[in-house]
This record gives sequence, C-alpha cells and structure tokens, in this order.
Amino acid sequence: MLLLAALLIILLGAELFTNALEHLGERMGISEGVTGSVFAAVGTALPETMVPIVAILAGAASGNAALGADVGVGAILGAPLMLSTLALFLMAMFAAGRRGWKGILQPEKSGLRRDSSWFLLCFGLAVGALFLPGQWGLARVAVAIVLVLCYFLYVLQTMRASAALVADGHDTEAGAPLYLRRLGLGERFASIILQLALGLVAIVLGAELFVRGVEHLSHWLGISALVLSMLIVPLATELPEKINSILWIRRGKDTLAFGNITGAMVFQGSLLPALGIALTDWRPSGPVLVTATVTLLAALYLAWLIRSGWALRSGQFLVFGLLYAAFVALTL
Repeated sequence: MLLLAALLIILLGAELFTNALEHLGERMGISEGVTGSVFAAVGTALPETMVPIVAILAGAASGNAALGADVGVGAILGAPLMLSTLALFLMAMFAAGRRGWKGILQPEKSGLRRDSSWFLLCFGLAVGALFLPGQWGLARVAVAIVLVLCYFLYVLQTMRASAALVADGHDTEAGAPLYLRRLGLGERFASIILQLALGLVAIVLGAELFVRGVEHLSHWLGISALVLSMLIVPLATELPEKINSILWIRRGKDTLAFGNITGAMVFQGSLLPALGIALTDWRPSGPVLVTATVTLLAALYLAWLIRSGWALRSGQFLVFGLLYAAFVALTL
C-alpha cells in the first residue's frame, strides 16, 4: 500500500511538473533540448543527488564510513546505469504502445549527440579514476574538478545551441493550459513557478515514501549494501521521476522525453562521480566493474544508434532492457 501510494503521488507530481515546465520553456523562448536536457534533467535529479551525499557523510559521522561509502558509491554508479538502460527501455516500451515496435522516434538529433558525447567523456573519466591508486590524491582531485568543469561546459554548449533550434522550429510549446489556471491563478510567471515547485515537492515526497517501502522489502533479500544500493536506490529515486519522459513520449514530445533522460545521464555521470572520487575510496570492486561496464556498453550502443543515420525505432531500444537484465543477473 505504501509503494502504491508513493507511485500515485509521483504520477501526480510528474504531471504537474511536466505541464509547468512546458509553460516555463515556452515563456522563456528556449528550445525543447534545453528544457529537457537541463531544466527537467537537473530539476528531477537533485533529490536523489542527496542520497549518496547523506550516505557518505552520515557513515563517516557515525563511525561506519565503509558502509556509508558502499551505499554512496552504489547510488552514484547505479543512477547512470539505470538511466542508460532501464529508463530508455521503458520510455520506448510506452512509445511502442502508441506507435508499435517499428514506430519511429523523432527527437532532435544534435542535442542527443551532444548529451551522448558528454556522457561518454565524463563517465569514461570517472571509470578511469577507479584505477588510480589511493595515494594519488592530487590526481583524483584533478579528475573530480575536471568532471565538474565538464558539466558546466556542457550546460553552456546546450544553452548556446538553443537559439538556432528555436529558429528551426524546436521551441518548447505547452500542450495543455497550466493546471493552476483552473484555480483562478492565470498563467503568470509566478503561477508557473508555484506549480513547478508543487510538482517537484510531490515527486520528492513520493520518492521518499517509495524508498521507505523498498527498505522494508530489502531486509528480506540479504544483498550487500553496495549491490542493493545499485539496484534499489536508482529504482526508488531516479526511475519514478523519469515518468516525465513517459508522459512526454506518449504526447509525441520526443525531444523533451529523450532530453530528460540523456540530460540526467550527463548530470549523474559527471557531478556525482566527482563527489564519489573526492569523498570515497572509489575502487574497482567486482560489482562496481560490472555496473561500469554495462553502463558504458549501453552508452556506446546509444551513441551508435544516434550516429548511424538510421531512423530511431522503439524496437531498437529492447537492447537496453536486455542490458539491464544482464546487470541484474550478474550482480545478484
């Protein structure tokens, strides 16, 4: 009952959030790529960013730094894995419900290429840092700083591309009136921000309830903290918020749907690993290597699809579901 209530709250929050975000992007005159890859991705990724931070700091404060680090590293690596596999698969599955498995997905390609390239660069650097010796403190700090700089360069590049995309007809358009308008608040900027905040609060509260429900279930599984955090934390905190992408893909807003996932991949593949490198041992254990390998394979496959010149079809995204299933089979 707790899990069901959490999902209903998340669905309500996602509906409020996506509707307000479309109106915000339309009012600001920015492209769908910026709205999806930056605003939606960061807005919905911030809550779960706190999970590894709290786990690492609380573990250190309580004298159980190893456990806190395991949970933190698992959450940090699990999020990009889930986004690059399960989230893309589920989005395509819901698109197939309307268009069929041979149905064509039509996101704006330049933004996808940009997101894919930055993610591969950032996550590749983070994986490489796993093999730096612990005593190479300065080198590890340097990698963490580079990852942070990479994300800000990515945001700048995305914002600069916005004007040209708007001129080509890829501007953000709201598909429905603002919901708060029904309460007599109109569609003013303040009303948009209020609904955006209400949607985000509902998503965060729903995710918190979901985490509590999953925690109770996890006691029966007998899985290590590292593996459990890779599996459970992203499912509980990241995946529910990607309902935004499912809502957008079902409405034919493919650029927003893809950008919400691939933009979050860049965020979760750069800033969070920077925290892990700076605050934990960041070492290459077995589960860590499996997670990193599957994530890189999924990202490389996505990059190949984008650059192949073929039309993107829902059926091509079945591979992402198979990669996530392989990860679960290898880690459990």
